[in-house]
Amino acid sequence: MARIVKVGLIQASTPMTTGNMDAIKKAMIDKHIPLIEEAGKKGVQVLGLQEIFSTPYFCPAQTPEWYATAESVPGPSTELLSQYARKYNMAMVVPVYEREMAGVYYNTAAVLDADGTYLGKYRKQHIPQTGGFWEKYYFKPGNLGYPVFKTRHANVGVYICYDRHFPEGARLLSLHGAEIVFNPSATVAGLSQYLWKLEQPAHAVANGNFWACSNRVGTEAPWNIGRFYGTSYVVDPRGNFLAQASEDKDELVVADCDLDMIEEVRRTWQFFRDRRPETYDDMTKQLP
Repeated sequence: MARIVKVGLIQASTPMTTGNMDAIKKAMIDKHIPLIEEAGKKGVQVLGLQEIFSTPYFCPAQTPEWYATAESVPGPSTELLSQYARKYNMAMVVPVYEREMAGVYYNTAAVLDADGTYLGKYRKQHIPQTGGFWEKYYFKPGNLGYPVFKTRHANVGVYICYDRHFPEGARLLSLHGAEIVFNPSATVAGLSQYLWKLEQPAHAVANGNFWACSNRVGTEAPWNIGRFYGTSYVVDPRGNFLAQASEDKDELVVADCDLDMIEEVRRTWQFFRDRRPETYDDMTKQLP
């Protein structure tokens, strides 16, 4: 009997970008709740939200006011969404702006099991400062490695936005047992849009697992750095697109993932067997 897991992704625009920080967060969370409910009612078993889902993607700014939106992990967002995880027997990947202590912040994704239990978190490893994004102003590089979380429905890994440009972490997540890798993102049209449908399917093929990739939609004032182009999707171990969202609508995308395909594909393409890690020493050196 096939092992089918129903995967969901939410993409959403931001209803507020200026004003009281608590009101901004509440408006964004309130917008997500109906989509989370929709996912639960459609039988989604593992649901992924977009990068730092509860606020605008504030990194184009260089103002300290956004530090006030950070929260502990586990904390308010995980406590709230754990209720929906329990209600619908639905594991969740919840990306938030994490405050570990005063002056120490991370771009983080918490993982909740289907009974609402907090399983742990991944902290974004690769922090860019390019194309109008001042992420190094807000985030420290991750320090928790590449964990994989055993949920009731699947073994889940997380790779956040800019991480997707680096194959090393994708391979480690897969070697650690990730069956589905979630890549929550905040990506605008421009230089990287053509890579959006290239890199993650390539990771899926190279590693023989499923990738679930979410992105925002709309534009966000006052920064106006570009249009978030949505197009959230789920791709299988052969690089096939199983489901894909629009470029401009708040939307839930759902795909059935046959996890038995992982073993089938890996038996055909023996990429793990034929690795030569003894030849890869230079990968861990700071070469030019």
